[in-house]
Order: sequence, then C-alpha cells, then structure tokens
Amino acid sequence: MSHLQYFSYEGFGDRVRKDTHYSQAVRIGDVVKISGQGGWDRITEKIPTDIEKQVAQAFDNVEHTLQKAGSKGWEQVYQVRIYCAPDRSKAMGPIISNLKKYCPNHQPLLTGVEVASLYNGMAIEIEVEAHLG
Repeated sequence: MSHLQYFSYEGFGDRVRKDTHYSQAVRIGDVVKISGQGGWDRITEKIPTDIEKQVAQAFDNVEHTLQKAGSKGWEQVYQVRIYCAPDRSKAMGPIISNLKKYCPNHQPLLTGVEVASLYNGMAIEIEVEAHLG
C-alpha cells in the first residue's frame, strides 16, 4: 500500500496512532480523506462543554488535519459527513455558520447522521474528503 500516505498531528493524533492504531488522514493521489474530528483541543484533549466552542474547534481540527496531509484546507473539501449526538438542534446554528466561514466560495456535499453517542460526550464529529487538484 505504498500509494497510500498516512498522516497524524501532534498531541491527540500521535497518541491515538500509537494507542489505537489509526491515522487522522490518508492521501490517495489527489484525494485526502480524514478520520472523524471532534471538538477536542489537539494537545490537552479537553472538549469544551459549550456547543459553539466545540463545533468551532471541530472545524478547526478538520482544517489542521487537511493541511497536515498537504491540502489547502476547507477550500478543497467536496464531501462532509457530520455525526451528531441526539440534542443536535443546538449544534445546527454553529455548524451552518462554520460551514459558511470555512467554505465561503463553495457548498460541499453534506450528510448528517444522528448517533446515540460520541467519544467522551462530544456533540459532533466531522469527516471530510478533499480534492487537491
């Protein structure tokens, strides 16, 4: 699988790579796919209880992960999957405002999935795919 390039980032990314054997991103030619990013601080791993801060941090974690894999970030994202814990109504406003902030010039595909729960009480987790071309 030498055509696959795997990436992680300092802190949370390196820890889970070591402890649970998965990467934060993979680059396949001109496409980058990332593992779900939550609202954790990348170094301390703390998750804000404030939903707006948690959503903003998750979007920032997506941007950071994409850049680690050689992408320009959200501007190259074409597919977004957002997993939401049951009380998603509080997350929708911050999700929409962050999509507009990070994708001002395009509207990527979006799939939202409600799940029973997420890691460590998170409200959302975001996966994306980006094309580098």
